Amino acid sequence: MPGHWLQTLWARFEPAPIADPLWRRGLSGCPLARGLDPERQQRLRQLSTLFLARKRFHALAGAVLDDYWRLLIAMQACLPALQQGTGSLRGWREVLIYPGEFKVRRNHHDDRNGIAGNGGEAHAGEAWERGPLVLSLADVQLDLEQPWDGYNVVVHEMAHKLDMLDGPPDGVPPLVEIPRRRWIQQFQLAYDRLVAMPPDSCDSPIDHYATESVAEYFAVVSEMHYSRPALLREAEPAIAELLQAYYGRSPAEGSGR
Repeated sequence: MPGHWLQTLWARFEPAPIADPLWRRGLSGCPLARGLDPERQQRLRQLSTLFLARKRFHALAGAVLDDYWRLLIAMQACLPALQQGTGSLRGWREVLIYPGEFKVRRNHHDDRNGIAGNGGEAHAGEAWERGPLVLSLADVQLDLEQPWDGYNVVVHEMAHKLDMLDGPPDGVPPLVEIPRRRWIQQFQLAYDRLVAMPPDSCDSPIDHYATESVAEYFAVVSEMHYSRPALLREAEPAIAELLQAYYGRSPAEGSGR
């Protein structure tokens, strides 16, 4: 029976599911995942299972990782990919974890190598085109403890990863249902508005680090979509609308954030 043979072959290569106790513990520790409806939580569980099976985690410089922390990182990494599907996780395999911020000897963004980072010389995260996702475990933990402050290093770097699916980061990830011209126009206008503001201005809740490039702007507002969507919608309604169309409804919606 060909059908039975194919099912047997698929079962042999299908990753083992996340154990129920570990998954419940992960949901308890990840407020962004808890904010999803049950159907999206189930999709997140499936995508996280594939992420854990396909990505290699490396603990560096004394960082300590266990199954629980690998799951928490996978869950947050898969949130931006939830609506885009498994194909959006393609093209890279390594997840490098440092205990805290790490220093690099290059600019935070290199068009030749497709490298995008988050910070100045000391980085909380970095993403390479066709290369690793690099994270500070201390910053991951802080984001879990303060999930609604507008920052999330895993989401930020995964936004770069999605952006780099079609080449060096330019703030425009592959789009299916959203008109590309509309995306580019609205993001450029919003980026230009932020650039025109003085760095110490309180006129925008968007972190001025987003003025580094349109690619960084996309990553920064992606963080806000997941952790401060109401504030983003007030500041840049067109951007908030585009991100909801791209990522889906924010898990923070309904919480007044």
